Amino acid sequence: MENYISWTTQLTITAIRSGIRIALIVLLTVLIFRFIRVVSKKLAAMVNQQKLDLESEKRAETLGLVIRHTLDVLLIVVAIITILSELGIEIGPILAAAGIVGVAVGFGSQSLIKDVINGFFILANDQIRVGDAVQIAGKSGEVEQVSLKMTVLRDASGSVHFIPNSAIDIVTNMTKNYSRYLTDVSVPYEQEVEQAYALIREAGAALMRDPEYAILVREPVEILGVDAFSDFALKIKVRITTEPGKQWKVGREFNRLLKSSFDAHGFAYPFPVQRLYPTITQK
Repeated sequence: MENYISWTTQLTITAIRSGIRIALIVLLTVLIFRFIRVVSKKLAAMVNQQKLDLESEKRAETLGLVIRHTLDVLLIVVAIITILSELGIEIGPILAAAGIVGVAVGFGSQSLIKDVINGFFILANDQIRVGDAVQIAGKSGEVEQVSLKMTVLRDASGSVHFIPNSAIDIVTNMTKNYSRYLTDVSVPYEQEVEQAYALIREAGAALMRDPEYAILVREPVEILGVDAFSDFALKIKVRITTEPGKQWKVGREFNRLLKSSFDAHGFAYPFPVQRLYPTITQK
């Protein structure tokens, strides 16, 4: 009887100690979670205070999200293994079995592995960052989230696209380092090309005089020359180099100014022309 009571008491003490240690592990895990959140917020505040350029801010935000999510997963795995050990469960066979299961699952989840590998190289090569305007897997939009598993885009209509990284083979980044607005200005064949050049330069100068748009333009308006001959007009290729992601805003304002310049100088707009030639019939 005494041996039974002693064994029960020892078992109770062991259970209490294990429970206390498990509670401490859970508490420590929660504290580390909060510590990671606090540190990430402070690092983000430090980045904002340093007034880095837009590209550096995007890269820092993207890498911060990936590192935080990776640390969260590792922390949960370590906590679970430690708790199992405290419960007296041999984790060696579990780890071995997990390795075998992992190999079996690996054969059945090759797309997941490809997602992770593609995601790693996308981040390592700095191809996509949060806030970039990109075109991937047939979808266009602004990058809202990048992880090792998938990339999340929101298009102009507000729709959100969740794209697995394994589906990304070609990345078109429209806001990396700088952007460009490229357009064709149609000029009727009856108008002088040099006059069209002058009006395009005038619209570009008006754009640079506007403080709101001048800070968004990196280089003056470039006239690349006559690019093509259409059925009823010739095409003059024009290019504007802007800050990343500002090409559409700058382009819309440039088009408005060019329209005003054309109107002020009575510059004609191209329209389809159909010529009729009378035929003479012999009696």
